Amino acid sequence: MSAEILIIDDNPDIRNIIRDLISETGYKTRVAANYNQALKEIDKKLPDVAIIDVKLDKGDNDGIELLSHIKKKNKDIPVIIISGHANIEMAIKSLKNGAFEFIEKPFDQDRLMNFVNRAVENFNLKNQNKELETKLFHSFELIGNSSNILKIKEQIEKLSNSDSRVFILGPTGSGKELVARKIHKLSKRNKFPFVILNGALLDAKKYESELFGEEKNNGSISYGALEKATGGTLLIDEISQIPLETQSKILRVLTDQKFKRINGNHDVKVDVRIICTSSKNIVNEIKFGNFHEDLFYRLNVFQIIIEPLTKRVEDIPLLVDYFSNKISNSYNLKKLNIRGDNSYLINHTWPGNVRELRNLIERVAILANNNNDKISAIIKESIKQEENEVYSESNFSVPLKEARENFEKDYLTTQLKKFGGNVSKTAKFVGMERSALHRKLKDLGVKDLN
Repeated sequence: MSAEILIIDDNPDIRNIIRDLISETGYKTRVAANYNQALKEIDKKLPDVAIIDVKLDKGDNDGIELLSHIKKKNKDIPVIIISGHANIEMAIKSLKNGAFEFIEKPFDQDRLMNFVNRAVENFNLKNQNKELETKLFHSFELIGNSSNILKIKEQIEKLSNSDSRVFILGPTGSGKELVARKIHKLSKRNKFPFVILNGALLDAKKYESELFGEEKNNGSISYGALEKATGGTLLIDEISQIPLETQSKILRVLTDQKFKRINGNHDVKVDVRIICTSSKNIVNEIKFGNFHEDLFYRLNVFQIIIEPLTKRVEDIPLLVDYFSNKISNSYNLKKLNIRGDNSYLINHTWPGNVRELRNLIERVAILANNNNDKISAIIKESIKQEENEVYSESNFSVPLKEARENFEKDYLTTQLKKFGGNVSKTAKFVGMERSALHRKLKDLGVKDLN
């Protein structure tokens, strides 16, 4: 859908020039010739972008009053202020009141269109962010009654009144992004964008342009994640994957609270909360020289650790029930009859954690047609396939002694879970003396599950 621009100017020649210029690019336009007409147009329907002359027929600064009127209705609408009586004080006043840009008459048409294009892009980006946030925040919740999840919920609540940087650590698929979104949603920045920069997915040559933006030779600007997230939250996902040189520049931004776009000459001030995530052992990454220690201490003001699903087995039945309801509703099915305490689900190692569990439930919903036998068969087959793949990857690339130890550790951990951590019952089942099993568990580094 084409953006709609409202043009407010008491000079008919200028009003028509701007209207024709903007219409040629494919945007829709509306016009107003004075203050009262402008109020009527604004109140009838808010535009996507407004261009307002400072001095109309009501007073010296009636354009600024219209700017404030629009911002009260929707602060995200970009407003470009134009003036034939420009001075520095007026420019500062309009920008302080929320103007997107300020331009003097007579204006360069290319420069004005550059401002308009940027304003439309800015408005569309904010709308996309809102839609995405609404969809995600209403789609998934942080589910679980394990001590780890309860602690995280408490931490998120405490962070709602803070602007502190947060470092979220946890394995792949454990819910790091979901935790970051919950922090943003409860914070005072929740009316502003939530932007994600994924360190693991970017082309190594594009890190800095994606982060800082770039000023092109033709005068156009490509905005980076830091500017897109202005006023809101920037999530740097898998930050340990970002090159050391770029890490140094991020550290400089945190220190100076400003940066320059690539090929840019002017400083851009930073007003953004930064949350970072990593699925790697960040202490080891620092030790191996892959991550700047100074940057870690700057980012690690508040740390949240999400444990793998195997360490919070009591959450599995709750997650199964939650995803069963969600996915049944999505596919317009009867509630899926999946037992959350199914031994295959409880004893699986879940290398993909909550994401893997959710995908499995969706697979069941598509293939099983709520047939109990099919549900059980699909779960068993899927988990067996996953475990074979993981076992092949991890054990065929190590010496025999280590592979045997890995198998024993996995086997005994699974049996312990089956018997609720009861060593005596486990020893009887596996055919070992209780004391011998204790020694074996100690040698293998298996912790007491009680």
